[in-house]
Amino acid sequence: MSLLCLDVRNSQTVIGVFDGDRLTARWRVATVDTRTADEWQLLLRGMLAQRDLGRVDAVALACTVPAVLHELRLLLERDYADCAVSIIEPGTRTGVAILMDNPREVGADRIVNAAAAGVLYPDRPSIVVDLGTATTFDVVDAQGRYVGGAISAGIGISLEALARRGAQLRSVELVRPRGVVAKNTVEAIQSGMVFGFAGLVDGIVTRMVRALGTEDVAVVATGTHADVVLGECARVTAHEPDLTLIGLRIVAGRNA
Repeated sequence: MSLLCLDVRNSQTVIGVFDGDRLTARWRVATVDTRTADEWQLLLRGMLAQRDLGRVDAVALACTVPAVLHELRLLLERDYADCAVSIIEPGTRTGVAILMDNPREVGADRIVNAAAAGVLYPDRPSIVVDLGTATTFDVVDAQGRYVGGAISAGIGISLEALARRGAQLRSVELVRPRGVVAKNTVEAIQSGMVFGFAGLVDGIVTRMVRALGTEDVAVVATGTHADVVLGECARVTAHEPDLTLIGLRIVAGRNA
């Protein structure tokens, strides 16, 4: 069965196609909140044709941008009406119990990540660190239940804010500098971003592990900026760049 997965975030959208359990194609595009259903269809049709992928049997969607979600609903109702469609939202059967004050507040991407972590790292707690527009920490217990998390600013928007509000600062490429003690302004900003966020990740994960009461915790990193920070994080045990797509596949299977 061919499954089309769309992980729509505030800044970027990741699109993947599964053939059974195997991810056969993957693309990353900018999230444009003014893109219409017709434009989405042209985009998807072109990508599928480029990889010579034929019929889509099912679609799974997680979207955190309301304006985009509206257009994608129109697209799915019109052009994928004969497909099994799973939209991750309140009421969708995800298989993840959400132990929060208000479960409806938890983003679709975080629920899908929790579903993937529960399957990939069974019988022990896991912490998902998603380094995207925001830096999110999601805790899944040994029973696969979502028990809570934390949200911080993302690396990209922190870098943009620093350039915008700092009179003598400017935008720089987000890469690892030569060392933590920088010798110029560009590398000083890079040092603060890369090593600063690595410290943020390790610090919050350490506190979460302590709260869980066990050191046997899987800490998996994902998201757009994970590659930049991952090498400086001592507490991350795994890197899974396609974690959300895998979670979408798992949830789609549970709704088949």
